[in-house]
Amino acid sequence: MMKQWKKTGVASMDEVEKILPSRERRAKGGYVVIECFENIPCDPCHSACPFEAILPFENINDLPKVDYNKCTGCGICVPLCPGLAIFVVNEAASEDTALIAIPYELLPIPKKGDKVDGLDREGKVVCEATVHKVIPGRNKTTTVWLSVPKQFAQIVRHFK
Repeated sequence: MMKQWKKTGVASMDEVEKILPSRERRAKGGYVVIECFENIPCDPCHSACPFEAILPFENINDLPKVDYNKCTGCGICVPLCPGLAIFVVNEAASEDTALIAIPYELLPIPKKGDKVDGLDREGKVVCEATVHKVIPGRNKTTTVWLSVPKQFAQIVRHFK
């Protein structure tokens, strides 16, 4: 059976669940989610990680693998993925909300405290989100941290 992302360009939740860390790890704090599903020659995420949590590639076409025992959820890798496929999720941010780091390359750049619409992978509005912080990127990719209702931690991947 053909994978959903190959048909639609959008990963299914089943496909996403396969790349997530254990529930126990997810409860401990921030972690990287690399939604890279296609073997292409690319590896800047590995060299970006100062904690060596993104494991070395045997072949430059390999999909990234993460050692979640080393990942701190720092977000340094987020703006360095040319495919904008890396996010950081922190489900332990508070009882009711999660934080999501999203790579952002549009203008205007939002400001801390802005209310925005959280979008799913298909671009549909799924919730209201609040801009938690904004980190300007050196490579013109800004990292925008959103606060979202916890149930949308694995759903929101962009905003407007």
